[in-house]
Amino acid sequence: MKVTSIKTLLADPKMLQEVRVSGWVRTFRSNRFISLNDGSTLQNLQCVVDFETLSEDVLKRITTGAALQLEGILVESQGKGQQVEVQVRHLTILGDAHPDRYPIQPKKHTMEFLREQAHLRVRTNTFGAVMRVRSALAFAVHQYFTTHGFFYFHAPIITGADAEGAGEMFRVTTLDPSDPPRTDTGEVDYREDFFGKQTNLTVSGQLEAEAYAMGLGKVYTFGPTFRAENSNTSRHLAEFWMIEPEMAFYDLDANMDLAEDFIQGVVRYVLEHCREDLEFLEKRLLEEEKGRPQAERSDMPLLEKLRFVTDQPFKRVTYTEAIEILRESKPNKKKKFQYPIEAWGADLQSEHERYLVEKHFKCPVILFNYPAQIKAFYMRLNEDGKTVRAMDILFPGIGEIVGGSQREERLEVLRQKMQQMGVDEEELWWYLDLRRFGTAVHSGFGLGFERLVQFVTGMGNIRDVIPFPRTPQNAEF
Repeated sequence: MKVTSIKTLLADPKMLQEVRVSGWVRTFRSNRFISLNDGSTLQNLQCVVDFETLSEDVLKRITTGAALQLEGILVESQGKGQQVEVQVRHLTILGDAHPDRYPIQPKKHTMEFLREQAHLRVRTNTFGAVMRVRSALAFAVHQYFTTHGFFYFHAPIITGADAEGAGEMFRVTTLDPSDPPRTDTGEVDYREDFFGKQTNLTVSGQLEAEAYAMGLGKVYTFGPTFRAENSNTSRHLAEFWMIEPEMAFYDLDANMDLAEDFIQGVVRYVLEHCREDLEFLEKRLLEEEKGRPQAERSDMPLLEKLRFVTDQPFKRVTYTEAIEILRESKPNKKKKFQYPIEAWGADLQSEHERYLVEKHFKCPVILFNYPAQIKAFYMRLNEDGKTVRAMDILFPGIGEIVGGSQREERLEVLRQKMQQMGVDEEELWWYLDLRRFGTAVHSGFGLGFERLVQFVTGMGNIRDVIPFPRTPQNAEF
């Protein structure tokens, strides 16, 4: 007999059928009622054992966290709280969990405690729900791009280029850190390293994706990226997943259209396919927010907020318009912003982005046409000579969730911008070749997958939407 998942069993229960299920014990009551969960669904399956037919030794081993395989008959439940239950005929203990040592006992645990138990926290209702939603979102990403004619492109993880020009990268080397080879001037000689040059973990697959978009038309990457940014906040990770589409023959307007449609499409998918988990996460969020000041609570319940994103067009505002709104805003005039807005050219912070979304427009916002000096070298310069065709999508509770632009397709303009920003032309000779041979208007954007998962699940900390978070001073597990 095959093992049936609890989700399958509960979706179409056939009474009096013989079933085999496996899972982990959530609770065991009265030496009779086992609450079993196998991770396939939020719901537990009640399994009823006859304690008179089981030895005392076996009963003692049925503890929270233990792994069991059960065989029995599916029947209508006589008790409250569930429609069906399994009358157990045969029980096998696959793995014990000592009750004094197993840390995930059936009680309320703090998020901080569960982060210390990242290898076991997925067995809780909250993290089981979050990770099932994460999985569904990842599937929705691939489904969306595939059905819209994109090709999935695997960007390299190890790179010699810094796409952002920020320099906050993790170095990759095989040299002996205690005694590396030196040049005549005493510097580390990377010519003797594995790749014969200094290399790093990628911060973005964008530049390589541009190359493939200029041959395949429309491509997307979806993979891990790394930032050696010493930001110990609820919004930053050192290792995270990025979704980066690049499209030949797309201008900024087409890029914004795609980004909006993409986000709405994947959120619709989880609303349709993860209702049970989202309803649980909504209740959890409402309970959590009861202890917060009114000003810090969400304006809408989670499901309503997700439907609001899928059903409303995003508001499109130029950077210049946004700066004027922020300058004239009450928080700015009353010096409530940590970073006051004084003049055009300011780099917007999360507090400004959230004000625009949550207080002023009360809907997702796309900001575009940013000052050239605060944006990357590869963004297309506008005719005014001071702004670039960049766009950011801002979400409630998150701030920036998408960053993108029309790329600079003109060789001489791109070379000039690289010189101004100190980007090495020799290092990116191949990137310049894309402008020498068959250049064309093209665009793309990047979306941090964890920020999307955080928004969809309502989780307050980005460390709780990735299985094993990597943050400053923490690479456990």
